[in-house]
Amino acid sequence: MSIDQLIVAVAALWGAAAGTLLPRAAYRFSVPPEETWRDRCPRGHALGGWVGWARCAACAGTGARDQSVGGHLAPGAAAPSYSESTSSYGPSTPLLALATALVCAALAVATGTRPELGAWLLLAPVGVLLAVVDFRVQRLPDLLTFPLAAAALVLLGVAALLPEHAGDWLTSLLGALALGGAYFVLFLISPNGMGFGDVKLALGLGAVLGWYGWGSVVLGTFAGFLFGGLYGLALVVLRRAGRRTSIPFGPFLVAGAFVGLLMGAYAA
Repeated sequence: MSIDQLIVAVAALWGAAAGTLLPRAAYRFSVPPEETWRDRCPRGHALGGWVGWARCAACAGTGARDQSVGGHLAPGAAAPSYSESTSSYGPSTPLLALATALVCAALAVATGTRPELGAWLLLAPVGVLLAVVDFRVQRLPDLLTFPLAAAALVLLGVAALLPEHAGDWLTSLLGALALGGAYFVLFLISPNGMGFGDVKLALGLGAVLGWYGWGSVVLGTFAGFLFGGLYGLALVVLRRAGRRTSIPFGPFLVAGAFVGLLMGAYAA
């Protein structure tokens, strides 16, 4: 196995491991804008921690006891299914693990042994988490968007100090400011079409895309709008939405940035 293949394999394993830790956070963050975050499972039991599988041990015990009489199933009661016995809630853990693993593996293929790969692998799970939360409730929490931007600039600043890196930290900073500013103008022009959470997300995505230059910024931004437009058009064609229906834009911004980042890494 070559060093490049080893790096891709390690990146995929890292992504799978990180993805298994996202469901609980995705569930807790997936709340309406007027709420901060969830602190209880669907049955009302208190939740502890932010990372891990979205399962509640208290629910599992309660579900089994609710159907039992003297330790046996009540007459006519079906045996608890896998989901009932484990009391899973929130997004699918295997699906998130697979998605994050594929994202990290693709970034490793495109970046190779360059030091900025470490930044991409640390930022990728946050991007996946943001996409999932926004798709579920059309919300991009400040507790994720602002740290994403700060972490991107710090991690890329470290990468810029290491040999064989292929980006520019100053352009990364300018990319964050430019993309955030552009989205802020769009928000002012059309608040119903562009949420302020998208503006804050653009800061981090601009920093990531700016690392490989303005071409990556333009490509990633265009791809995000293209993906969002195609999704909205598909909903209209399928009669699941009207022309004025609000759709989550964050997942498409993240997907577009992913495409721009891959292309920038390949070309670097």
